[in-house]
Amino acid sequence: MSERENGRNGGNGGRRSVFRRALTQPQSPVAEASPAAPAPADGAEPASIVQAALYRDGVRVSSPATLAETFRELREQSSGMAWIGLARPTGADLHSLAAEFGLHPLAVEDAMEAHQRPKLERYGQTLFVVLRAARYLDAPEEVDFGELHVFVGPDFVITLRHGAAPDLSAVRRRMEDSPDLLKLGPEAVLYAILDAVVDGYAPVVSGVQNDIDEIETEVFRGDPEVSRRIYELSREMVEFQRATRPLVGMLHGLMAGFAKYETDEELQRYLRDVADHVTHISERVDGFRQALSEILTVNATLVTQQQNAEMRALAEAGFEQNEEVKKISSWAAILFAPTLVGTIYGMNFDHMPELHWLFGYPFAIGLMGVVCLTLYVVFKKRDWL
Repeated sequence: MSERENGRNGGNGGRRSVFRRALTQPQSPVAEASPAAPAPADGAEPASIVQAALYRDGVRVSSPATLAETFRELREQSSGMAWIGLARPTGADLHSLAAEFGLHPLAVEDAMEAHQRPKLERYGQTLFVVLRAARYLDAPEEVDFGELHVFVGPDFVITLRHGAAPDLSAVRRRMEDSPDLLKLGPEAVLYAILDAVVDGYAPVVSGVQNDIDEIETEVFRGDPEVSRRIYELSREMVEFQRATRPLVGMLHGLMAGFAKYETDEELQRYLRDVADHVTHISERVDGFRQALSEILTVNATLVTQQQNAEMRALAEAGFEQNEEVKKISSWAAILFAPTLVGTIYGMNFDHMPELHWLFGYPFAIGLMGVVCLTLYVVFKKRDWL
């Protein structure tokens, strides 16, 4: 085994043998993907590889087409660094990388399953970093999240992308245009990836700020769909907070190891700058969640006030309608009394009392008047008229 391979595997090949033993377990996701653990042959490379390159002194010296070629050329170099980028890698890809670089089986399992929280873990000389990238989609006004796993070793960087964001080709071009930075090694590439992910949060913050401004306008305009929009944006902010908040601790952890791992001073400055940006973004996201919570409270209050006003208007309308019904009922009762008397004396039977009575007519008229007047007084006292 070469000196380079000894460095990757902790000096005695122990990590690689542990990984091979893990592959024999039936529950291992890598074992399921590649039970025989064959090394990929030239010309049979899975389609998940995006780009692989070898660098020496900050300059690209080779662009292998397959993982097998990358491994072979890296072994042949006395010094240099491999930067391998994959998108949605398969189990065979991860098995090949783990066998070559001695990646820890727990980290490989996380990379296989994806949907991990942002974190930074160190396995010997290898760093395993999980990042949640984000981008703002203007058309649907939504935040799209992607997941990025990064393995950083003494002479290699492996990026495994799950999702559209971030655009690592732009990161590679930036580093290749800055050979003085790239020659600082894998840690410099990790810085550039962190910086790209954090810079990608800025358009998201701007887009969310615009959405919140629009929501505030819709709330006071009484838009009935605004509650749904507030809820959906609040859920996105929860995801955004989960993506950004752990980065603060991760970067502080990196900075705490500057002295122990003899990180270059210039690279230290760059990483501190990224940490400052992350802290600022995290505070903005916390502010967004608080603002959305307050807007939701205000919206609920306005909706309640509007409902109370509508109920009050309905009650007033019902009261007015009831008063009209009272008036109509009162006049109907008053008019019913003379109608009843007149109907009785209008039946024209031959044998009826009072038909030939001299005072029959004045009595009937007087009775009608007394009854009507009595009903009018009663209804007036009860405010029905």
